Amino acid sequence: MLFPTLSKSLLKSPPGLPLMRQRWSQLLFAHWPVAPELLRPYLPERLELDLFDGQAWLGVVPFTMSHIRPLGLPAVPGLHHLHELNVRTYARLNGVPGVWFLSLDASLALGVWAARTFFHLPYLHARMSLTQTGDTLSATATRTHRGIAHAEFAATWTLGEALPASRPGTLQHFLTERYYLYTAGPDLQRAVRGNGLWRGKLYHEPWALREASLSEWESTLVESHGLPTPLGKPLLYAADALDVWVQEFRRL
Repeated sequence: MLFPTLSKSLLKSPPGLPLMRQRWSQLLFAHWPVAPELLRPYLPERLELDLFDGQAWLGVVPFTMSHIRPLGLPAVPGLHHLHELNVRTYARLNGVPGVWFLSLDASLALGVWAARTFFHLPYLHARMSLTQTGDTLSATATRTHRGIAHAEFAATWTLGEALPASRPGTLQHFLTERYYLYTAGPDLQRAVRGNGLWRGKLYHEPWALREASLSEWESTLVESHGLPTPLGKPLLYAADALDVWVQEFRRL
């Protein structure tokens, strides 16, 4: 049995013809409110910055991706497990809301190459670790990608009580229940100038979220993009493991 720990959500077929399936676990959503005028220059003109009550949001999201498997093929040796750390905000095009990534640091060189080459995403090489002991998780990252501003990250958080299911119209739902992503190429500066736009579509069950509390947070990820250090404590949601289908990825 190739995937003995797959959940029921991955075993039932989603609508459409998926390209890939994977599992996301040990995930933390950390978000700060940001003035829209600070983030607008980081998106192509064609994309609209997605706001909640007039406010933009900037997220830093560490997690582990595993059970990576292209549709109809066995897991690729050396390309089925990695740690990821993304810096993101939110955008929409023609009314379709999605995620816009400023960067995605990842621990697997082959995975970085594949994501940049085939999915046009701004993945970057990094040395990373993500460990869990009981309800406490720790993540570290050091960016090693050539020609890109250096960044480091270290965080420790503890899982708390389960939260009610996210309801549409709430900030919790706005920040976490995203089923599309936008990208315009692996080089963010060129992407902002706009050389074409791609949209990816994901399928998964709604997130099962938990409270979380930080005991450590040291990061220069946001600053590496030329943005000011976020003010105040982040809004945190930890997430239980979730199985994900990549349904489509197409140029718009």
